[in-house]
Amino acid sequence: MVEQGVGARLLRKEDDRLMRGRGEFVADIRLAGMQDVAFVRSPLAHARIRGIFIPPQHKDSVFIAADLVGVKPIRAVSGLPGFKVSEQPVLAVDKVRQVGELIAMCLGRTRAEAEDIAASVELDLEELPAVYDMLQAREPGAPLLHEHWGDNVFLEAFVDVNIEKAFDAPIKVTREIRTARQSMAPLEGRGVVASWSSRLEQLTVYSAAQMPHINRTGLSGCLGIDHGNIRVISPDVGGGFGYKGILLPEEVCLSWLTMRRGHPVRWIEDRREHLTAGANCREHHYLITGYADRDGRLRGIDCEATVDSGAYSSYPFSACLEAAQVASILPGPYDFESYRCKTWSAATNKCPILPYRGVARTGVCFAIELVLDAIAREAGLEPHEVRFKNLVRPEQMPFDNITKKHFDSGDYPEALKRALAHFDLPALRARQAKGEPDGRLLGFGLSIYCEQGAHGTSVYAGWGIPMVPGHEQATARVTPDGGLELRVGVHSHGQSLETTLAQVAFEILGIDTSKIKVVLGDTAITPYSTGTWGSRCMVMAGGAVASACREIEDRAKRIGASLLQVKVEDVKFIDGRVISTASEVSMQDIARAWYLRPQDLPSDVHRGGLEATVGYKPERDSGTFSYAAHAVTVAVDPDLGDVEILDYVIVEDGGKLVNPMVVDGQIYGGLAQGIGTALYEEMPFDTNGQPLASTFADYLLPGPTEVPEPRLDHMETLAPYTEFGVKGLGEGGAIAPPAAIANAVNDALKGLGAELLCSPITPRRVLEAIAAAEARGAGNAVSNGAKS
Repeated sequence: MVEQGVGARLLRKEDDRLMRGRGEFVADIRLAGMQDVAFVRSPLAHARIRGIFIPPQHKDSVFIAADLVGVKPIRAVSGLPGFKVSEQPVLAVDKVRQVGELIAMCLGRTRAEAEDIAASVELDLEELPAVYDMLQAREPGAPLLHEHWGDNVFLEAFVDVNIEKAFDAPIKVTREIRTARQSMAPLEGRGVVASWSSRLEQLTVYSAAQMPHINRTGLSGCLGIDHGNIRVISPDVGGGFGYKGILLPEEVCLSWLTMRRGHPVRWIEDRREHLTAGANCREHHYLITGYADRDGRLRGIDCEATVDSGAYSSYPFSACLEAAQVASILPGPYDFESYRCKTWSAATNKCPILPYRGVARTGVCFAIELVLDAIAREAGLEPHEVRFKNLVRPEQMPFDNITKKHFDSGDYPEALKRALAHFDLPALRARQAKGEPDGRLLGFGLSIYCEQGAHGTSVYAGWGIPMVPGHEQATARVTPDGGLELRVGVHSHGQSLETTLAQVAFEILGIDTSKIKVVLGDTAITPYSTGTWGSRCMVMAGGAVASACREIEDRAKRIGASLLQVKVEDVKFIDGRVISTASEVSMQDIARAWYLRPQDLPSDVHRGGLEATVGYKPERDSGTFSYAAHAVTVAVDPDLGDVEILDYVIVEDGGKLVNPMVVDGQIYGGLAQGIGTALYEEMPFDTNGQPLASTFADYLLPGPTEVPEPRLDHMETLAPYTEFGVKGLGEGGAIAPPAAIANAVNDALKGLGAELLCSPITPRRVLEAIAAAEARGAGNAVSNGAKS
């Protein structure tokens, strides 16, 4: 038998349809009488609406905010002290606060007709000054997005742990670091098909969504109808990355429209809408100081961080998602005694932020890892020597860090040691000193991160947002022929859950994975779930599937023992069979008895039969902590500014790997996104708040020639609180690359006195950094000459 359980490199079950073009995405859905929707979107970032003029011939096909009577705005609040609430109308009322904000909904028989109708609508807008920069947003006198606030700050957060003790450190390095706003780029954009059944009095919404149950809750609140009257179906989803993890105003609009008109309606996002109007992420600014001893021992970190949160608070995660986390996770995998961090979630005239793969971790990893390299240069040490001095050690595990994060397990120094072993660093240093024949400069860079995944109830209850995860549930049902159906509330958008959850079930019940059907993405037939985010699926849903299957195992043993006419304590359940010393029965025999021959069942048979819904939470809900060490060599062309990645090594620890092949894929994909963050991806805005990258000709993504195949090394330190010892690691590949690559570039340029403190590191920025270093050198020479 092919190995199919936990730990097997089992081929993906879903690939049979997806690789043959047999998947079903929202854009593939066709319903009788369906019409298409296009939206009139704001061309300005900040303006008052003075008038909307609809041609008379289209008055029955165009809908504005005044038409949506009873529809409530989207509100994503937080219970954190001082959080300011924004209300996002699904169609703009009185004022627009971002380019692309919805103003009118247009209905046509085709998308082309709907777009023509939208083009005929005229807007009378009074342009207002735009807040285009998050630091500008915090300044007194800045234009106000939400006038009743009095400022442009959703939330301030502050942590201070004995920072004064670090001030006398002999090494003090301060850096101003900035990361660019990014636009997630899943292969499939968002899409919505909505229909209304007057017979069932039920709204059905097909949506490319990561969290269908949460979307249903949000729709219920905005539309004022019961959960039982709403069914959300999320079919195959072509990539999510957090972009498909929020409630959309488009979902609310189409839901209202289908209930009003009585026929199905559809909206499929085009790429220009996605880039200019969809939610963005990762625009951070850090003013950060590291204090250290001469031997590289870190004494403390002092930081002021601002996150550009955009115009509105996204449901359900809220606008404080990134900045509030910065303060708690900036220390990363390091152990030090003094810490201070103040953060601001700034409101600007840009689209709202949402959780992109890695959430705030990519930014904080970038900030602290660049500072550690700066400390190493100041101390005259190799960067890895500074890290070895400060990493949490395995004998300290479990470890509560300076912000009370509970590191469950791991060996961070070992991961770093393994990463370094892939390189001959002395030889590389010798090559750097000698120089390359083509004039390029070699650089070596490191970064290490830890990721808190599978966050539990206590963490999110403290945030006070609309979504708090509890027990994740799964339903397991044996079919009459001895197969198995799993119904799970999380959803897959590339995580291979149809395969890995089947592997978990096989591990418990021994039913061949080809006979296991995993059902996802339908609120009518799956248990309520907060969905797929935060590297939680294998920990939470995998644990729930294991728990449900163990309940099935117990019930099957009782039925099997009765069929074998022995006591239940005299049988064992092995590989899908109930075995006694004399005989055995298969799961097919047990299923046949329950479904087709109830006269053979014992009188005390469990009334739930061979179907069980069971909830799961880890023994401790502080989350799991996966981590990785990334190491990279680059070549920088000082004349062109080009950066080439020569070699890339990742040593990761995700606890027990349910399917190492799937883990490899997750890391490869994350690395590609991390390289995009490091070198290519940027959503710039002008001073009027206009997005300047509206196509993929402007918004650059790495391709096959820019993403090398990394060398992967898996460590498996079992998590102490979870089923099988698994840890969440789906986001990890995207967290560390920007810091590792930036450190490698800075290592290459250190002989020129140049340093890059931003992402992406574009050729222009490399050349500007070199020119600035040359100018400083010339200035110093003039100054020294004057002194002499």
